[in-house]
Amino acid sequence: MDARDWDRRYSGKELVWGAEPNRWIVQECSDLAAGRALDLACGEGRNAVWLAERGWSVLGVDFSEVAIAKARSRAVEAGVDLDFRCADLLDLVPDQGTYDLVLVFFLQLPAIERTVVLGRAAEALAPGGTLLVVGHDLVNLTDGVGGPRDPSVLYTPDDLVADLGGLEIERAERLFRDVEDADRPAIDAFVRAHAVSARRDAG
Repeated sequence: MDARDWDRRYSGKELVWGAEPNRWIVQECSDLAAGRALDLACGEGRNAVWLAERGWSVLGVDFSEVAIAKARSRAVEAGVDLDFRCADLLDLVPDQGTYDLVLVFFLQLPAIERTVVLGRAAEALAPGGTLLVVGHDLVNLTDGVGGPRDPSVLYTPDDLVADLGGLEIERAERLFRDVEDADRPAIDAFVRAHAVSARRDAG
């Protein structure tokens, strides 16, 4: 799907993904000290707004102009101040060494494009910063529910680890997510990694 497809999907009054933050960001970030965050493929801004409500300085980026407009409206309604930018992540080069937290949630791209985006996401981390990547796992195609049906945009935790050379991997696993009215869970690929803290010069 290109930006125009997503513009059409986001054009309705209802929120495509709901108002609540993704369950995995709540699980993984509730105890983190607030700092600077970058939310790549932020959609309608639910995760970015949630972070801003907890004191984070957030930049959310998505290539759908409609999604960004809805995200800005949500931020106003929530009474939080954060930045949103409409940009194609394949063209975006975030400031290096800047962010304490980078999110890449459910960005489903072919491997060669995913590697580019995740490499830049890793470079955007400040020393000690945390990167969270979550997406539809390859095995979700056969054993899970929902998500894209094109295997070329699905991946595994091992694929994500291979994309993130240079970071310290804290966790790489499959997560199982209950889906309403489904007889089995959705299966997500998950990686939590962090940038190596700056080392003091010897002597």
